[in-house]
Amino acid sequence: MKRVNKLPLTSDCYHWTRLAEVPWDLQKYWQQRYTIFPYYDEGIYVTQDAWFGVTPEPVANQIARDMGSIISKSKTTVIDAFAGVGANSIALALCTAEDGITPRWDKVIAIELDAATLACAQHNASLYGVADHIIWVLGDSFKYLDALVNAPHKLEDDLRVDTASTAVFASPPWGGPGYRTDEIFDLNTMEPYNLAQLHGAYRTMDHALYLPRTSDLRQIAKLVPDGTKIEVVQYCVEGASKAMVAYIPAAKDDDTYMET
Repeated sequence: MKRVNKLPLTSDCYHWTRLAEVPWDLQKYWQQRYTIFPYYDEGIYVTQDAWFGVTPEPVANQIARDMGSIISKSKTTVIDAFAGVGANSIALALCTAEDGITPRWDKVIAIELDAATLACAQHNASLYGVADHIIWVLGDSFKYLDALVNAPHKLEDDLRVDTASTAVFASPPWGGPGYRTDEIFDLNTMEPYNLAQLHGAYRTMDHALYLPRTSDLRQIAKLVPDGTKIEVVQYCVEGASKAMVAYIPAAKDDDTYMET
């Protein structure tokens, strides 16, 4: 777990310019590249695995605006727990307060486990002029959050943040049976991280979970005590739903939760 200022692009970072360069299983994503990254031709780099899970820029921008308004203004730090190639981190860093000028977040921390993917994120953020406004962390976000809550003295100074003023955005992988075919997706079977594991890691902070559009709302509702309001928003691109985000408030010490 370490902060990194600048990682070099590697042979695992790609900016394809012709369809013939693109692996067959990624060609449909590349053909949608301008929907995902409107400024793709400016030099956006993506790893092969990242194409499967990258948030389209219009969705990332709307989520950033929604997080800025739904999450309490007392939250001034935001952690992107699965930064990928940077779409959400960039949007969060660009997001402004109600005056349209002041950054909504004093600090944006982007965490990514894969070095090549993080190198792409840093490069892409530089194209948007926000690379220096994001704290980049190479490592496991679960380990970081555990240290943040239980052993902050083990973290570098600028990674020690007050959890009471921090929110988490998490766009985890959606592996597991049924993600693409089930009418209602069982979040307990999501791989490699299920709903209980994600919520367990973030429950002490306000958090937003980016989930499959068919996720079981009953499972999400069980994350909070009866009577607690949560926002669940469907995000669409060109009229088609791409994902939902559940905005979940931090747990209180006396909160009790149902098993999911």
